[in-house]
Amino acid sequence: MKQLAFVAIGGMIGASLRYLISLLTKSFYEGDFPFATLFINVLGCFFIGLIYSNFNQNSAFEWIKPLLITGVLGGFTTFSAFSYEGIQLFQSQKIMAAIIYIVLSNSLGLLAAYSGTFIQLSK
Repeated sequence: MKQLAFVAIGGMIGASLRYLISLLTKSFYEGDFPFATLFINVLGCFFIGLIYSNFNQNSAFEWIKPLLITGVLGGFTTFSAFSYEGIQLFQSQKIMAAIIYIVLSNSLGLLAAYSGTFIQLSK
């Protein structure tokens, strides 16, 4: 039950952060390309790699995974928005933009998650 509370609290924080960063990003760019979702998902992938590499082997921090990975980052990143925006680009006949968005989202997301695993928060 405690873990469920961590996930719920984290989800509220992550979704709120996603909304705020999306608004901020859209205040700088009003075009059709979904930069906000791309940025949010890549940033979330980086933090998943960072958290995983720093807390995966330490049982004292077992509580942090449901809070941060499932809750905060699950609420922060959004595969459904990525999928929806990709479809919108295809339906708007912006084929090249859709392909670039899909390739960037996946390749930068994997690279960000991998990069996050190299950062050690504590020794």
